[in-house]
Amino acid sequence: MAIVPLASTVTVAQQVARFWLADGAANLKNATPYAVQTAVSGERLATDIIPDGPPVSIEPREAQTSPAGEMPMTSGKVFFVGSDLQPHWCTGTVVQSKFWNVVATAGHCLLDNEAPAGPLAKWVFVPGYSEGMTPFGLYVGKQGVTHYDFDDIRDYDRDYAFGNVYNGVVLSSTDVLTDAGKLTDNVGGQGITFNQPLAPTVDVFGYPAGPEPDGSRPYTGETLERSTGSTFTMKVTGLPADRPIGVDSPFTGEGSLGSSWLTQYTSDSRAGYLNGITISVSDPDDDGRYDTGVSPYFDSQSFMVYQKAAAYWTGSIAYKS
Repeated sequence: MAIVPLASTVTVAQQVARFWLADGAANLKNATPYAVQTAVSGERLATDIIPDGPPVSIEPREAQTSPAGEMPMTSGKVFFVGSDLQPHWCTGTVVQSKFWNVVATAGHCLLDNEAPAGPLAKWVFVPGYSEGMTPFGLYVGKQGVTHYDFDDIRDYDRDYAFGNVYNGVVLSSTDVLTDAGKLTDNVGGQGITFNQPLAPTVDVFGYPAGPEPDGSRPYTGETLERSTGSTFTMKVTGLPADRPIGVDSPFTGEGSLGSSWLTQYTSDSRAGYLNGITISVSDPDDDGRYDTGVSPYFDSQSFMVYQKAAAYWTGSIAYKS
């Protein structure tokens, strides 16, 4: 696996937090959906997936508080600066871990595909993001963990990443960063499974914002969206991946990269089990509408990457409020 440094020191992390929160969070509000590897040609297959090891299941953790609504507080936006030096975002989701600090997203929403190597800059996570609001604070990434094959040769069967974030921060009216607490303490953490049979249905949560092939724009990317669909194996072209999986979902690619695929999700608990992550979308029936999300299959290799991230402590970058 590959360890990807993000904001490795408290001083750098504080600078990153101020970049996003200064001037009324202008850079968050001005960010645009990431448009790298958003769509791929593909077809549905009738074959089954074959796990490469025993099944693994990590239990979710419900949040201590639960505002009104049925959508998961664990979902949010991953923000970063791309190779074009402009602010962008993908979708991310919180997963349960030992130190309550892990965010799952697509690998190419953490590693810069448009550069020879290295991470996307100023990487942060905002859970519950909606129309410019940061209801649970902003969480600066300290390090990311990816599979070596994605870091080294861009194997899209390994296009997933787990980011370790510091405690959240908010910027006071006196320009002071104050501690907002641990991520999972504030919003809960989804469970996660590996080496499972394909689920009959999954719920996909993300912030789609891009256009359909016909030019229409059904989503704004400003609020969290949900779709429910069946899963299946796929064959894709133009993307190095041997055994991707698909889900029936109308999400467009831009903005929804990194969307969570949750099994056994219930609105009462707002918890389920992460079993996929959107890395692209497809229109297999060529009807001019994206109707399929594409994900790597979570296998034993994915579990090892998750384990590495789950055991990493981060800490605070600000004084307790």
